[in-house]
Amino acid sequence: MPASTAPQVPPAVSPAKQRGIDARALTQVLFGQLKGLESGTPEHTRVRGALIEANLPLVRYAAARFRSRNEPMEDVVQVGTIGLINAIDRFDPERGVQFPTFAMPTVVGEIKRYFRDNVRTVHVPRRLHELWVQVTGATEDLTTAYGRQPTTSEIAERLRITEDEVLSCIEAGRSYHATSLEAAQEGDGLPGLLDRLGYEDPALDGVEHRDLVRHLLVQLPEREQRILLLRYYNNLTQSQISAELGVSQMHVSRLLARSFARLRSANRIEA
Repeated sequence: MPASTAPQVPPAVSPAKQRGIDARALTQVLFGQLKGLESGTPEHTRVRGALIEANLPLVRYAAARFRSRNEPMEDVVQVGTIGLINAIDRFDPERGVQFPTFAMPTVVGEIKRYFRDNVRTVHVPRRLHELWVQVTGATEDLTTAYGRQPTTSEIAERLRITEDEVLSCIEAGRSYHATSLEAAQEGDGLPGLLDRLGYEDPALDGVEHRDLVRHLLVQLPEREQRILLLRYYNNLTQSQISAELGVSQMHVSRLLARSFARLRSANRIEA
């Protein structure tokens, strides 16, 4: 009698992927509920809040890209959450697009806008920033009292700090606004900054999608990777691929279909 073989145990899904699957399924259910609710009602607010909570990991993932900017991550996550809320309000489940794919550009765009409009051009230590607030307040009080702009020594005496500290705070305050490079060109006959800027490359919109596809492709078996490479990079037909690999054209077709199914499944899990 042939020896009995042990049953095949399917590979366990990692906790991170399982959370992604759960969040995606919950998001689909909640959007289905939200569609039938009237905006502004308590039930609509509750379901909308649940959608925000379920997709906060997406915001944290986007915020982590800006960790090198030396800004508190809590602030960046709060700003990204605003983008998430805007994406939830605009998302249409019937368009056939996964919500993370739709929401990510909005979240990242909101964070970039925050850094562009609100963050200092130069990072200033917290102590110097707090002292700058006191110097600004003392300057306003003394201007009102004296009817003129106070001197550095008067501000230093008012706050009981050194004049060097006052000057450092004033310099730090200038980091809120960078000097316009366009203004620096005025009157010298040289082209302005806008005349020297490059055009916006529309291909940049597909960078994240290409990165995701590359990440998914390496998860396929080596033979399926090669077939996709021959088909879509070398532009070979299925019959040419079958001759190259020594298999039937029907088998090539089946492998292509299986590869697409795996890529779609992996994309849903990653989302």
